[in-house]
Amino acid sequence: LGFRAFRVVKFRRTGESSRSDEDGISGEHEVQIEGVRTELEPVELGDGAAVPKEFANPTDDTFMVEDAVEAIGFGKFQWKLSVITGLAWANAMEMMILSILAPQLHCEWRLPSWQVALLTSVVFVGMMSSSTLWGNISDQYGRKTGLKISVLWTLYYGILSGFAPIYSWILVLRGLVGFGIGGVPQSVTLYAEFLPMKARAKCILLIEVFWALGTVFEVLLAVVVMPTLGWRWLLILSALPLLLFAGLCFWLPESARYDVLSGNQEKALATLKRIATENGAPMPLGKLVISRQEDRGKMRDLFTPHFRWTTLLLWFIWFSNAFSYYGLVLLTTELFQAGDVCSISSRRQEVKAKCSLTCEYLTEEDYTDLLWTTLSEFPGVLVTLWIIDHIGRKKTMALSFLVFSFCSLLLFLCVGRNVLTVLLFIARAFISGGFQAAYVYTPEVYPTATRALGLGTCSGMARVGALITPFIAQVMLESSVYLTLVVYSGCCLLAALASCFLPIETKGRGLQESSHKEWGQEMVGRGSHSPEESQE
Repeated sequence: LGFRAFRVVKFRRTGESSRSDEDGISGEHEVQIEGVRTELEPVELGDGAAVPKEFANPTDDTFMVEDAVEAIGFGKFQWKLSVITGLAWANAMEMMILSILAPQLHCEWRLPSWQVALLTSVVFVGMMSSSTLWGNISDQYGRKTGLKISVLWTLYYGILSGFAPIYSWILVLRGLVGFGIGGVPQSVTLYAEFLPMKARAKCILLIEVFWALGTVFEVLLAVVVMPTLGWRWLLILSALPLLLFAGLCFWLPESARYDVLSGNQEKALATLKRIATENGAPMPLGKLVISRQEDRGKMRDLFTPHFRWTTLLLWFIWFSNAFSYYGLVLLTTELFQAGDVCSISSRRQEVKAKCSLTCEYLTEEDYTDLLWTTLSEFPGVLVTLWIIDHIGRKKTMALSFLVFSFCSLLLFLCVGRNVLTVLLFIARAFISGGFQAAYVYTPEVYPTATRALGLGTCSGMARVGALITPFIAQVMLESSVYLTLVVYSGCCLLAALASCFLPIETKGRGLQESSHKEWGQEMVGRGSHSPEESQE
C-alpha cells in the first residue's frame, strides 16, 4: 500500500483560558500550509454594528458574563426590562405625594407644623431602616427576589394608608410604605447588570425618566382627584404603577451575574441564551467561566482599603442629594404659598399672630407652578445624559451640586413669582441630574458581590438626609428662610468637593465581577484568569 504524506498541523492557541498555562509549556507551533493564505485580512465594523456570528469570540474557549452581555448588545430584551423596572422606579409618586398631602392634612386634621414634618420624615425613617436590609436580601437571595418583595410590600401598605382613620394610623402606615420603598433602588442593580458598557449610563438615566413621569403624573392626578375625591383616593390611585409592575414582574429574569457568582452556571447560561434569542444576536462561543464563589452582602467588604474612601464619600454624596432634592420639593410648596422669598417671614409672623393652626390649601395656581417645577426633571435627565459620558461621572455630580448651590443663593434676592419659578426649575433640574449620576456611578464602582449592598447602604444614607430635611424645609423655615437656604447651599458645596475627591472614575469601564481582581480588569483584559476562577 502506498501512503500519501499528510502534513500534521498544530494551531497556536491565542485565547486565554484556564488551560492556557498548560498549553504554553510546549511552546507555540507555527505551520505553513502550501496553497493556503496565512495572513488574515482585518474586518472593520462600524460603530454599534453587531459582531458577525462567525467572528463572535473566535479565539477564546471561555467567556464571562461581561463578554456575553457585550457581545449580545442592547436589544428587545433590554427595552422590555427598561419598561418593567421603570414601573418600579415610578414610585416617585409615593414621594411626590408628601408635598401635596402635608398641607391638606395640616388643614383637615388641624396638625401643627412638627406633626406635618413628622408625617414626611417617618417615610424616610422606614426607607433608611430598610435600605441595607434590602441590599443584603438582593445579594444573598437574588436581585429579582428583593425587588419583587419590596414592591409588593409598598403596594400593599400604600393602598392601606388611604383608609387610615386617624393621624397615628397614617403615621404608621406611611412608615411601612417607606420601609418598602427602601428596596426599590435594587431595580437599578438588576437593570445595570443586563446592560452593555456603552449603553449603561444612558439607559440608567433613561429609566430615571420614569421617576420624572411619576412626579408629573402625581401632580396631574392631584389636580383631578383632590377637589373631587380627596386625599384618600389620591393615595390609593398613586399605587397604580406598582400594581402594573406586580402584574408584569413574572417576566423578569434573575441577574446572570448574580447566578454566576452564586455558582449557578446553568441558570446564568439559560438567561444569557434567552437574551440572545430575544435580541436576535449570537451567543459567544465557548464555555461560561464561573467566578470564584464569594461571601455576598458583607458590610466589611465596603471598607476594604480599596473601597473605604469611595464608600464614605458616596455616603455623603447620597445624603446631600436626598437632603437637597426633597428639601427643594418641600420648599417649593412653601415658597409658592408665600409668593416670594422676602415675604415668607412676614407671612409666617402674621399666621402666628392669628393662630398657630392657621392653614392654607394648595390653590390651582400652586398646582400649576408645582407642575412646572416638576417638569424640570426632564431637562435634568437630558442634560445629565449629554454630559455624563463627555466629562465623566464625578464631574457631572460636582457640576450638578454647584449649580443647585448657586440657584439657592440667588433665592436670597427679592425676586417675583416668575423668576422664583425659573430658579426652582433650574435648581431641581440639576439636583435631580446629580441624583441620576449617583445612580449610574454607584452600581459601576462596586463588584457584583457587594453591588446591591453598596447601593443599599448609599440609599440608606440618602434617607437620613431625606429624614432630616422636613425639619429644615418646614420647621426651620418658620424661623429664618435665609438660614434655611444657607444650609442647603453649603451642603451642596461640600458634596461637590466630595464628588471631585472620589478616587475612581467609572466612565468607559465595565462592571467588576469579583472583588479579588483589580478594579476594571474585566475591560482591561482577561489575561489574568486563574484556574480557580474557571470551572472545567
